[in-house]
Amino acid sequence: MRRWTAHRFRALLRHNGPTSLIFRRRLALMGGAVVVGLAALMFATLADRANGVFERIVAIWPYAPLLMTPAGFALIVWITRRYAPLAAGSGIPQVIAASKGTGPAFARLVDMKTAVLKCILTSGALLVGGSVGREGPTVQISAALLGWTHRLLQVPMRVSVMIAGGAAGVAAAFNTPLAGITFAIEELASAYEQRMTLLVITAVIISGMVTLGLAGNYVYFGGGIDARLDVGAAIPVALVGGVLGGLSGGLFARLALEAVRAKNGFTRFRSERPIVFAALCGFVVALLGVSTGLTWGTGYAPARQLILGEDLPLWLAPAKFVATLVTTVSGIPGGIFAPSLATGASFGEILRWIFPGQPASAIVLMGMAAYFTGVVRAPLTAVIIITETTGTRGFMLPLLGAALVADNTAQLLCKERLYHGLARSFMPESGK
Repeated sequence: MRRWTAHRFRALLRHNGPTSLIFRRRLALMGGAVVVGLAALMFATLADRANGVFERIVAIWPYAPLLMTPAGFALIVWITRRYAPLAAGSGIPQVIAASKGTGPAFARLVDMKTAVLKCILTSGALLVGGSVGREGPTVQISAALLGWTHRLLQVPMRVSVMIAGGAAGVAAAFNTPLAGITFAIEELASAYEQRMTLLVITAVIISGMVTLGLAGNYVYFGGGIDARLDVGAAIPVALVGGVLGGLSGGLFARLALEAVRAKNGFTRFRSERPIVFAALCGFVVALLGVSTGLTWGTGYAPARQLILGEDLPLWLAPAKFVATLVTTVSGIPGGIFAPSLATGASFGEILRWIFPGQPASAIVLMGMAAYFTGVVRAPLTAVIIITETTGTRGFMLPLLGAALVADNTAQLLCKERLYHGLARSFMPESGK
């Protein structure tokens, strides 16, 4: 047995003490995860209040968005392009691009200036009626915050830490820890390393504990959802819903990627006149919103109504599809997670028409899983995020069936996964 000596004690202190790299690395991760949880709650509050202000304005002046939304889109795109070009869009493609390399060019994708403006501008998009969500931006903000804590404590930043930050962001945004972990595996890490597991789980658990402690054990879409479907009925719904959801979700991904990468008159106009293009997109979103009253913002309220079995018009799905697509290609900061879930729920209403007499909540959730998978091509994340946000953990197998069919069907229209395709436009030419 080795004896404790002063020399051995000093060596151990140097290796594991408060000034050691190991200690600082652990502190940066755990402290950063706490900050992520707090930031996610603050961002959620700001976004919800912005959306609430917009709804009150519309209640008083129903046609105000016809001026307010185009002007807001144009202003947000001007600010984004001038002060934070890397804050445009969802935020998840930026984290994917940042995880591909090292150096200042990659680090700028997840720096604090970009994160702060991302938060403000996404809230601004909700303030003017954009069909955006806060979950994708939360991923970019969370990765930036973990990077900030590592720089503050002079700890080298690793790709695995960025992925852990993104996973913690999803978990904190939806209060879905398992979805955060699967999202890290399916989307953020193309080659998921075993040593990354502990970092992801630690960040997710700590950020989740913060949100649970301050916001309570809430379910995103609320509890009390009874989704049941026997095997005989679930199989045809999974097949039909999976094919239709995969095709419609794949179409969304294809059009979103084409708007960024194709070379034609439309994309040239988008590139050469971005402010005018954004204003026109805002006008389309305003027309849809004023005409329907249902396509604004995240789509949370209509989605919850559908999940609870209430009836909404069949045209809501294509209307929300167009509103979200137009908002996405406009260039304003904002995510597509929540709007895609809302579009999927609306698509589930169409499935209810195809399969009358079946339990409404179950059909809507299967439509949601199919469409969401078609868009993001992450079936496990889709299933887990839906079960965690609705509290229907006993309904996972039918959801997985619809999601797997949708994942394979979506490839017929869009071979490349949406977030990874969009990440190419943010990829620095070099890490310098």
